[in-house]
Amino acid sequence: QVQLVESGGGLVQAGGSLRLSCAPVGRAFSNYAMGWFRQAPGKEREFVAAINWSGTNTYYGNSVKGRFTISRDNGKNTVYLQMNSLNPEDTAVYYCAADTNTPWLASRNLERYDYWGQGTQVTVSS
Repeated sequence: QVQLVESGGGLVQAGGSLRLSCAPVGRAFSNYAMGWFRQAPGKEREFVAAINWSGTNTYYGNSVKGRFTISRDNGKNTVYLQMNSLNPEDTAVYYCAADTNTPWLASRNLERYDYWGQGTQVTVSS
């Protein structure tokens, strides 16, 4: 079992930035691919970004490409999502997820991820 804990969410004005962090509790995650997803009220969970186990491969959703950056520090056992130029459409609960089966991939496929965090709220005011 892998428990993931997200942090860094909050309220920010449009045009601002936030950095989300995600870390597993009690175990190293260097062998996992990691992803960020988000879900706004009344909408399906949406892919945001993914990174493979080594950090050499990343993949972004079209709505965040050029504004968000996913990265990882395996030494600190943490994955990050740097979010810049935020707009109200980015308001959602953001979830961190781990893919323990295909770590060489950076997948947008929600079904590849077998462990999920509880989520952190990001609210962007206009």
